[in-house]
This record gives sequence, C-alpha cells and structure tokens, in this order.
Amino acid sequence: MQLTLLKCKLHRARVTHAELEYEGSCAIDEALMECAGIREYEQIQIYNLANGERFTTYAIRAEAGSRVISVNGAAAHKASPGDRVIICAYAAMSEAEADAFEPSLVYLNEHNRILRTGSQIPAQAA
Repeated sequence: MQLTLLKCKLHRARVTHAELEYEGSCAIDEALMECAGIREYEQIQIYNLANGERFTTYAIRAEAGSRVISVNGAAAHKASPGDRVIICAYAAMSEAEADAFEPSLVYLNEHNRILRTGSQIPAQAA
C-alpha cells in the first residue's frame, strides 16, 4: 500500500508578488526551497490563511536570499502580496518508509526569514 504523507512545508510564508501575466507557478526563494526540500518543478499545495483559498501549482526558483514568494499565472487571483500562506509538498511512500519518515518543517516570520525548523507538529490540545 502507498501512503501520501506531508514531505515538507514552508509555514506562514508571506506572499511578496502576485504576477497574473507570468507563466503559472510559484516562485520561491531558492534558499527556502533547499531548506524545506522542495524541488524545482515539484507539485506544491498552497493554503492561503488570508482568504481560505487552497490550490495546486508547481515550484520554480526565485533568487537565493531574495525571500520572494511569488504566486503566478491564474493562481495570482488566489493570493495577494502580504497574504500569509502555507506551502506544502507531499510524497507517496510505503508503510515501512512512512514508519521511518520525518517531514521537513520550516517556520517563517513576516519577512520570510527562517524562525526555526523541525520535523514534528505537536499534538493539538483540546
């Protein structure tokens, strides 16, 4: 059996650009992509905390150190500069692989600087 698990995420990234006329994708600071483990052209899910939009696109590189998060093409209708988003990638794996797997979690501040990284999300309290 194959399971789909969270591979990695950039948590609370701030959208810096929304480029309707750019070829569809999401440009992400290359250093942030490397830290999270997101590959160029990898499918990503974006969850917009400002408006509840959830959409699928793919990652492309923005200049390393630029802190750019640019939502492009048709997806530019779903996010605006200043919106906070969660960018996730998922991976299919066997149950045995899943038992040993830990996701890469990257938490960002309002300037898309890394606050901390981790591999576990604490249990939600009642």
